[in-house]
Parts: sequence; C-alpha cells; structure tokens
Amino acid sequence: MKIKSISAMAILVPLLFFLYSPVFLSAAQETSVVKLPAPQTEGGKPLMECLKLRQSSRQFSSEQLSPQVLSNLLWAAYGINRPESGKRTAPSAVNWQNIDLYVSTADGVFLYDAQENALVQTLKEDIRHLTGTQDFVKTAPVNLIYVGDYARIPRGSDQDKYAYSAMHAAYISQNVYLFCASEGLATVVRGSVNREELAKAMKLKPEQQVILAQSVGYPKK
Repeated sequence: MKIKSISAMAILVPLLFFLYSPVFLSAAQETSVVKLPAPQTEGGKPLMECLKLRQSSRQFSSEQLSPQVLSNLLWAAYGINRPESGKRTAPSAVNWQNIDLYVSTADGVFLYDAQENALVQTLKEDIRHLTGTQDFVKTAPVNLIYVGDYARIPRGSDQDKYAYSAMHAAYISQNVYLFCASEGLATVVRGSVNREELAKAMKLKPEQQVILAQSVGYPKK
C-alpha cells in the first residue's frame, strides 16, 4: 500500500504543478475570457440627430463587428460610466442592476463583464438561431440577449420582478438603438423569442429569465 501511495503522489504532484502553473492558467483564461479594447467614450453624432436616425432594421450584412466597435457598443448599452460607484449607462430601480447582457455570435455565447470590460464565454456553440423566431437572427453578426436575474430583486412578486426586468432591459435596448444610429449600424429589438428553449440552451438558472433579444450588425448592402 505504501508503494502504491508513493507512486500516486509521484504522478499527482507534477500534474497539480502543471494545472496551477502560470502558463496553464494563462492559456485557460485566454480561451474563456476575451478582454475588450477600452471603449471610446467621446465623439459620435449629436443626440438629436441620433433620435432622428433611430430605426429598426431586419437586414444585416455578414460583416463582423470589430473588437473596438463591439466594446463601444457594449459600453454604450450597459457599461460603467461612474467607476467610483459602479453605476451604469442605463438606469435601474434601486440600482439593482439585475440585467445580465449576453452576446451571441458565431463563436458562441459570452457574458459581458462591465467591470473588467471583457467577454466571458459561457457556451462555445453558435445558438443565434435560438435568439428569435425570424430567419435573420441566424446570420446577424451579434445577437444581444437581455437576461433578468430575479434573485437580485429582493422584494415583490415574480410579476413585479418581470416588470422591473422588462423596464431595465428596455433602457439598455434604447441605448443600443442610439449607438447604432450614431455609428451607422443596423439593429432591431425582439420580443419574439422562444424563451424557454433559449434559457435551456444557455443553461440559465430558474431565477434567470430571458427578457428580450436584439440583433446588431452592419446594414445589408
């Protein structure tokens, strides 16, 4: 028994050293977390012009958004604009911040980490086809998914929590519309989603509810 124990340790110690080595941890992080470039928070069209140009579009080019454009988009949607307090570009009741912003692309599904300005991969599968009932969602470069976490709302019924979540998601969606109007991007928000099927594919918890989805991309020429 003693010989077997020593043999097992001889295998286990080098393995643990490898798994917790900086090289391995760095490689693991690179495959699961995408650090975005710092958002460009200046410039763009004047607000009144953006409101004039704001519209829904269901035709998208296959051209991918660059990391910089994606970073700018996500910051405008739901980024932190007051680092000292952690408050964001979209308001929320009692500062609950109960919306999680997911990004669905051909490379999988990512959770937007506003604090780190990064995308955390939650799925490697392309599930864009599940983010809506219309055909264009399958090929739109980016489909944003607004997920309300009821656990972050400490009071009220589920109906109340849905109402708060819908309101919060709508604020974020309008930020996306205005950013797209400023940058010449196409977008459309959608309530037509098989929420149960999408939540299952995303492996969401029972207290996490899909509220809305929104496609973003360059206009189809």
